[in-house]
Amino acid sequence: MKTENSPAVPKGEQKQRNFTEVLKTLEQECDNCKPLTPLECVTRCNIWKLKNELRKLRDTMENPDFMKDLLNTLKNGTRIHILKAISEGRNPVSKLQQELRHHGYQHSQNTIVKEYISPLLQVGLATETQNQYYTTTFGCKVCGLIRSFQELEKILPSNSECYEETILKLLLTGPKTFGELKKLVSAKRVSRVLNRLKRTRLIETQKERDYVFFFKTKRDPNKETFSPTERHVYENVPEKGISARKLAEKSRISLRRTYMYLRRLKGKKLVFTRKILKHYVLTVKGMQLAAILREIDNLVKETLETSAQIANGRETPVLLLQDPSTKNRKEQQLA
Repeated sequence: MKTENSPAVPKGEQKQRNFTEVLKTLEQECDNCKPLTPLECVTRCNIWKLKNELRKLRDTMENPDFMKDLLNTLKNGTRIHILKAISEGRNPVSKLQQELRHHGYQHSQNTIVKEYISPLLQVGLATETQNQYYTTTFGCKVCGLIRSFQELEKILPSNSECYEETILKLLLTGPKTFGELKKLVSAKRVSRVLNRLKRTRLIETQKERDYVFFFKTKRDPNKETFSPTERHVYENVPEKGISARKLAEKSRISLRRTYMYLRRLKGKKLVFTRKILKHYVLTVKGMQLAAILREIDNLVKETLETSAQIANGRETPVLLLQDPSTKNRKEQQLA
């Protein structure tokens, strides 16, 4: 039997392993465990406590708004300070108040509980026993994920619908056009969301003029008269098209002169323009944040899958509560 002061899985090892691996280890220990009384399972066994924690998390995570609630909870500096403090050990609210004062936060204990701890409890990041708060296994893992990124509350809007987060995760798969993003976020909001992400330097686009590409027409160039530079510019226009900026670099003339010769070529109906759809891409900073958001998504899915295994394996909780002598009598009767 594992007591409360002797974790079923070493803390450092548990952080490196996913819930499924941890659950397999716990199941093996649970099969070999012989508690003296059923009460010992409920009060002292870490395996029992973790399974109960996962059952509660399943109920919480099945809320359709769970991801939105979770991300909005994390976009608050005070809550992050509390989450980090309780991830290192159990803390009463009085100690958390002192910890926050060291970081310049002046809050009453009532405010700390109501405004900052309660949201952590509601999304399953923290739990409470005997007026002491500590992270759940899920909360400890989330804390580890966000520890490397300290700017969540500064660059993402709080109490939002999390459209910014949704777009960042989508852009992690590659550049996207405005039309593609509009399918994910309503047309009324997508422009405002994209502008906010650009201001915080999480996404970027090409320079405006690079969206216009020049292509050759099917008109026979031999029927026209060219100046040497004009012909040089024309011959440097590839079949796949090219922007004026790239054409200037390729032709080794200034951008202003390139536009002058392109206007002449358009007048002779030898080139035409076509606008290429603007693509939005992640910056380095945006990639870092998007990767963290994806990891949080994966952690939630993993937690749900693991809790589903526990929910389907209904015999385990019964065996944990069952008196060993009763179990032996039933086995004798079956034999």
